[in-house]
Formats: sequence, C-alpha cells, structure tokens
Amino acid sequence: MGKKTEAPTTLTEQQIALLNEETLVLLSTVDAETQTPTVNAISWVKAPSESKVRFSVTNSSRIVTNVKANPRVTLCVIGLETVYSIVGKCTILEEKMEGVAMPLAKIEVDISAVYDSMFWGAKITQEPKFEKTYDLEKAKALDEQVYTAMLK
Repeated sequence: MGKKTEAPTTLTEQQIALLNEETLVLLSTVDAETQTPTVNAISWVKAPSESKVRFSVTNSSRIVTNVKANPRVTLCVIGLETVYSIVGKCTILEEKMEGVAMPLAKIEVDISAVYDSMFWGAKITQEPKFEKTYDLEKAKALDEQVYTAMLK
C-alpha cells in the first residue's frame, strides 16, 4: 500500500480568493433533532485567514441550531477546476451582528482539514453561478453590511 498523505489544514491563497468572491458554498451540518446529515446552500462566506472561514445566516436558521448541537461542519466549494471539502469546527461569534439590517448570526469555522473531493480523472470546467432575484440595490447594500460585520 502507498503511504497515506495528510490533508492540508489551511487554505491556499487561491482558495482564500475563491471564498472571498461571491461563491456558492454548500454547508453540511448534522441535524440537531434527527442526527442526520443536512446540506444548505449559503453565500455570505469569507475567509479572513488561511485557517478560518466565516459565514453568516439568519439567526433563526436551522443551521444555527445544528451547529450549537454539533459544531462539526463541512463546507463544499466548487472552483479552481475541482471540488473542495473544508472540514472544521464552528464557533458562533455573534448571535446577532451589529450594523446589519437583518438578524444574522456570525459563525466562524476553525479549519482542521481541506480535501480535494473531485473524483479521479476529471476537472470542473464551469463553476456554479447564481443571481439574486430580489431588488439588486437592496441586495448590494445588505451584502456590504453583512461582509463588513463578518470581518470585524
């Protein structure tokens, strides 16, 4: 058998840049009630350093309940021609961020491993894109509030 290599425990500069764009991220948590895996699409995500990722969700979201019960999560990111699974442990930094028009929680993930999860012999040729379907001016203003508060 070949020697097993350790997974990186930090993000590369390219991965940080990808996460600091408006990137679709899939967040896996364990449901607090049923104990089954659950996946949610999130977009308010930033990587303030190579060892941490922050995200924001409505503070009444099931995600908040789930990470309170079990702080272990996986963030799935599609980009840079592959799929990354970023594994870590969450801390809720703020239940309600100041300076944001909506009641949003700020959650930080301490990264324990970063895996390339793409199946062998293939690469991603087109990254997922999304567009906001509500008032674009309001969306931009809210995004600015959220990102500013997330990085405080």
